[in-house]
Amino acid sequence: MPLYDCMLLLKPHVKKEGLIDLVARVGRHVYSRNGVLTELKSFGTVQLGYGIRKLSGRYYQGQLMQMTMMATPNINKELQYLNKEDRLLRWLLVKHRDSKYGLEFLNEDDGELELSKLSRGNIYEEDIDDDDDDDDDDEYDENPGNGGKL
Repeated sequence: MPLYDCMLLLKPHVKKEGLIDLVARVGRHVYSRNGVLTELKSFGTVQLGYGIRKLSGRYYQGQLMQMTMMATPNINKELQYLNKEDRLLRWLLVKHRDSKYGLEFLNEDDGELELSKLSRGNIYEEDIDDDDDDDDDDEYDENPGNGGKL
């Protein structure tokens, strides 16, 4: 099953119970079709770049939710009932492309090769040359008459 992101933009005045009800309704729909809801994010109230006109007025703010799910490819047609939902301003379904998950991700041959490519060192470490530090040692010798020898 492919991975999808469903973005829901709700009207700003929708109460938390209404928001949870709508998300649970979509989640139950996905689960009833043998899908899995993998992640749920709330971005809170967001300012919109332009007003969205509905029968109840024009909205310049909305509550943004993101639902990540693994579902059947016909989920887009099945979620068309969201068009009639009066609590929503907009909704969008995006399919993740070229993402590996499940057994494809844990393929034995590919997994070993990918792990062997990773370095064991810290990826944020920079290569530091210690040669620059040795040049200044002659300037600070305690016995300058010995040519730097102790």
